[in-house]
Amino acid sequence: MTKHIISVEVENRFGILARVASLFSARGFNIDSLTVGETRDQSISRMTLVVPGDDQIIEQVIKQLRKLIDVIKVVDLTERDIIERELILVRVKARKEDRAEIMRIVDIFRAKIVDVHPESLTIEATGAEGKIKGLLTLLKSFGIQEMVRTGKIAIQRKS
Repeated sequence: MTKHIISVEVENRFGILARVASLFSARGFNIDSLTVGETRDQSISRMTLVVPGDDQIIEQVIKQLRKLIDVIKVVDLTERDIIERELILVRVKARKEDRAEIMRIVDIFRAKIVDVHPESLTIEATGAEGKIKGLLTLLKSFGIQEMVRTGKIAIQRKS
């Protein structure tokens, strides 16, 4: 099943996030990730949804989103030339003898160590999904203590 990246511009009003989420749950559609933030116009927010489904399901989702009152614009970015990013914070066990290796991995992935504790390091990384997965694969062997991810954001490249 293909994962689609859907961009939704909405009026920045109370309850719109709940209406979008309930639209998906009422129809039994899943959302892999959802990010929301203001645009350069504070009265408009942009949601980026990652939704699994075939073309027919996604077409139905987009039609339903466009029917919502506060929705301004809906675009399926999946087949477009886009820049996508995700942010992750991950705390890993860091014994004294492992710290140099962890720091090398962090450097290779152009990540940052944002907090140091005697038993752990907290790492911040941004990038495409593949980069994040690669970093996590290498850090797993040290022991991941806690992790949070933003979900995907995306913008279409200027042509």
